[in-house]
Amino acid sequence: MAEKSTKPYLIRAIHEWCSDSNYTPYLSVRVDENTRVPLEFVKNGEIVLNVSYDATHRLTIGNDLVQFSARFGGVSRECSVPIEAVLGIFARENGQGLFFPVEEAPAVGAAVEPVDAAQSPTDTPSSPPTGGRPKLQVVK
Repeated sequence: MAEKSTKPYLIRAIHEWCSDSNYTPYLSVRVDENTRVPLEFVKNGEIVLNVSYDATHRLTIGNDLVQFSARFGGVSRECSVPIEAVLGIFARENGQGLFFPVEEAPAVGAAVEPVDAAQSPTDTPSSPPTGGRPKLQVVK
């Protein structure tokens, strides 16, 4: 029997910590053909999603998928993100969280072409990641 990945458990733990601390949990996602998100908000093959309970409906962080519906530009959309596509989860307010090593997704079909668009209007981070992925800072 294959060993279970710790990744979905860590994602759920950081999400719970953010919620308990009144922070806004954001999910950084690598978009591919298995990821169902609004493509008009994808930039450089990645999207950052507000996954707070206030911004989502029917949020489920399972062992294989993160699923929810959310409003983008006033339109409700169903989102489905494979756990392998999650690059990290962090708090918008202070950037603390976890980022995971990039996993190579199985090459099935053609890659998704990212559309250069602004971030999701559901909630804009106070310090948007301008140079790629958000950076973690060691606090002593």
